Amino acid sequence: MKTIRIGMVGYKFMGKAHSNAWGRLGMFFDSGAKIELKALCGRDSEWVRKAADTFGFESVETDWKALVRRPDIDLVDITAPSNVHKQIAIAAAENGKHVFCEKPLALTAGDARDILAAATKSGVKHQVGFNYRFTPAILLAKQLIDGGKLGTIHHFRAKYLQDWILDPAFPLVWRLDKSVAGSGSHGDLGAHLIDLAHFLVGGMKRVIGMNKTFVAERPEVGIMQGLTAQSSTKAVLKPVTVDDATLFLAEFDNGALGSFEATRFAAGHKNDMSFEINGSKGSVRFEFERMNELQYHDATDDPRIGGFRTIQATEGCHPYMKAWWPAGHVIGYEQTFVHEFHEFIQAIAQNTATSPDFSDGVRCCQVLDAVDQSIAEARWIAVADI
Repeated sequence: MKTIRIGMVGYKFMGKAHSNAWGRLGMFFDSGAKIELKALCGRDSEWVRKAADTFGFESVETDWKALVRRPDIDLVDITAPSNVHKQIAIAAAENGKHVFCEKPLALTAGDARDILAAATKSGVKHQVGFNYRFTPAILLAKQLIDGGKLGTIHHFRAKYLQDWILDPAFPLVWRLDKSVAGSGSHGDLGAHLIDLAHFLVGGMKRVIGMNKTFVAERPEVGIMQGLTAQSSTKAVLKPVTVDDATLFLAEFDNGALGSFEATRFAAGHKNDMSFEINGSKGSVRFEFERMNELQYHDATDDPRIGGFRTIQATEGCHPYMKAWWPAGHVIGYEQTFVHEFHEFIQAIAQNTATSPDFSDGVRCCQVLDAVDQSIAEARWIAVADI
């Protein structure tokens, strides 16, 4: 069996999620290759060593340039902040490494196209981290749509609501710094909604948006771990340079209409990603906080028994579920990463196409940029022009 040796850049929230998934992959799935966690990379030597010991990596690097050049690395997994995605992904591809990169693929659509070009030229496999695609209930929605159960699609409406920075005293973490993150809720949360819209409905023709930053200044950050943080003892206020909330409307290539809302200021919502799709023959509705369920309405039903039905997507007939537990024994957020890595490793082992690949990352960045331009110019923007 082929062995694929992993080098990962970044060890915080996403680094932990990815490491957990790599460690579980061989236990539940036969992906056609054995996984070795070869090296973990981070700038702080003490913290990256602790993380490597916890996550099960054999060695550490403090310079990603050294990591991508190592001959004992076959795949580079990028979980670092968005501002370094382009440099690392291109260098990894040029060194013949397969590349998995978290979303958004880059700070701009132009940078994303450069990454795609480098990966295509090198011939390596590449995949972008849109893990929600790999939720069994969402894949069931995809099957229903592709099978014509919803008929002609009229509406896609989606929202991603969080509240973790609601407190104005919460410090200025890197996700609130445009130079590092690229954008706020728009690129962090909205990117997932955009990809799901592409996956389930199709490409977008034009968009128009609006955004808001509710807290203009925040204390300087001292310590950050995951989505929690403490202010610096200096308590110096610094400007927030990203959006706290972004909303936009879209017209799809197929004529459907879309509405999107992403915010970190929705009190009471922790990780509330949801969407509803309405077609001429029916509708589906999904809420990630009830991720094992899909609600489905068949408009052709007898009106006396019409309405949404709740489907529990835990039977072995649903995607990936046969590998996990008996029917009714639900899975969670962490399993979506196992599923996406299973598909990526299978593609490498069998030399088949990956999905979502960097071209999907480019399409997402095009919409992100188009929405930003529409906000700046207060008008509709054609996505194809970005």
